[in-house]
Amino acid sequence: MKQPFLILTGPTAVGKTELSIALAKAVGGEIISADSMQVYKGMDIGSAKIRPEEMQGVPHYMIDILEPWEEFHVVSFQAYAKKCMEEIRSHGKIPILTGGTGFYIQAVLYDIDFTEHGSDESYRQFLEDFAQKNGAEALHAMLREADPVSAEQIHANNIKRVIRALEYFHETGEPISRHNEQERQKESPYNFCYFVLNDERSRLYKRIDQRVDKMLENGLVEEVRRLKEKGCTRDMVSMQGLGYKEILDYLEGRTTLDEAVYILKRDTRHFAKRQLTWFRRERDVTWVDKPSFGYDEEKILRYMTDLLKEKHIIEALET
Repeated sequence: MKQPFLILTGPTAVGKTELSIALAKAVGGEIISADSMQVYKGMDIGSAKIRPEEMQGVPHYMIDILEPWEEFHVVSFQAYAKKCMEEIRSHGKIPILTGGTGFYIQAVLYDIDFTEHGSDESYRQFLEDFAQKNGAEALHAMLREADPVSAEQIHANNIKRVIRALEYFHETGEPISRHNEQERQKESPYNFCYFVLNDERSRLYKRIDQRVDKMLENGLVEEVRRLKEKGCTRDMVSMQGLGYKEILDYLEGRTTLDEAVYILKRDTRHFAKRQLTWFRRERDVTWVDKPSFGYDEEKILRYMTDLLKEKHIIEALET
């Protein structure tokens, strides 16, 4: 018997947090955060991290587990998530993976193999030096030439992932995108349901703008200033997240605050668009379009739980 496993994802600011808690309470679940920023302590406002009082007694995992200067990537996430799933099942509960980092979700759902090939330290050093001298965009152009599919999926600012993709191509002669696609074709080891919550683009973009405004009201600038004073720099993985690199530019005099906020809103909208593109490429996805339910959370939840019963994912809880 495959173990039950639920996923609730969607673009940033669509309303996943509230629905995930309602779903967890309805089916007897506990939540694992699939967010690449919420793992970091002290990065609360910019990551829109759920507060303890908002959890309504539902246990949440993968939040506040690392310091901002510690590295975190998809292989780390996959290992942590598997341990969390084991713990949740030991409680007699269902793991619910919630968040918007599509690659992290894919890694767990299909148990993707990230076995490292032998790395060529000299080539990695060459790429790091090239990026330092010529900039992230020039490095990204190299990837676009070697592996256009990966170049579409990996943002130029994510230098570590760009380098890893170029390394893989250098080592194997095969695009890492092809390897990842082959891994995606694997059958999931879980009895799962993969929900993608969505909204009309205009409403979603309005929510994004409102969220950024709220972050500023709640002290985003002060949060980034504290991180900077602790020694956090722009080359750290944590400080490359949306909300952090833009405000850091302001604090370091590269932009005005108004410019930083404009860029943050614009780039968050672009990020939401890329998330939706990712989820549309995924198979076995159930889209939950909020307008189709008249934005009625109870109707949405009923639709989801009825589907889980149809797929025999939650019947074990009722016997």
